[in-house]
Amino acid sequence: MMYILQKPLITEKASERHEKNVYWFLVNIKAKKHEIKKEVEVLYKVKVSSINTMIYPVKKKNKYTKKGVISTRKSGYKKAIVQLVKGNVIDLYKT
Repeated sequence: MMYILQKPLITEKASERHEKNVYWFLVNIKAKKHEIKKEVEVLYKVKVSSINTMIYPVKKKNKYTKKGVISTRKSGYKKAIVQLVKGNVIDLYKT
């Protein structure tokens, strides 16, 4: 079983969008839009009107230390922006 929703994104920018029934989630990178929609509707008991997804690529970084240059990488992730039907609300702080 693949877990689709990993966690909701709670940032200042995302919190401003809650008034417009828009919620952001980090999701599994292999998840499709219809799978994300189904899981949000089942978990939060709301009706989803649209979903936008964005895939962020892996980022490579170099750290300069006394022992030399160390290469590290930040893993990639997928973000889903979920628009709910008017009148539906998700209380992320309660659930």
